[in-house]
Amino acid sequence: MSSASFVSEGTTLLLTTQYLEEADELCDEIVVIDHGLVIAAGTSDELKDRVGGDVVEFDVATLAEVGAAVEAVTGIGDGAPAVDGTRISLRVGNRSSQLLLDVVRRLDATGIDVSGLAVRRPSLDDVFLALTGHAAEETPETPRRRSRAQ
Repeated sequence: MSSASFVSEGTTLLLTTQYLEEADELCDEIVVIDHGLVIAAGTSDELKDRVGGDVVEFDVATLAEVGAAVEAVTGIGDGAPAVDGTRISLRVGNRSSQLLLDVVRRLDATGIDVSGLAVRRPSLDDVFLALTGHAAEETPETPRRRSRAQ
């Protein structure tokens, strides 16, 4: 019998994973655990709504343009723009249509060429980062405890 059959018959299936795309696709309810503590729970959509709605993202051509692009879009969305290399992300809540136009106008006024300009829904990776301050695949350096056998 497949897991889908068990679930359709009312059985709860517990999936543990660090692959948040997998959890987003397969799970009806998600519990976020960080360092052994439950820090959030809900459906994928509920968790995504907690981090502030939609995100406007774009890329600039060079690292030298990142500072000017960030300065141009600062103050448009909810909080400071996030930077990952030449990719800039800006949380815009549920005002994505209006704020996307503001982003385009400000970037155009500065003469910065961008690519990949898009509005997207937050991912569960975004949720985890917002809740914990670090990415899901990162593990902070912590001293290893010695077992009694050592």
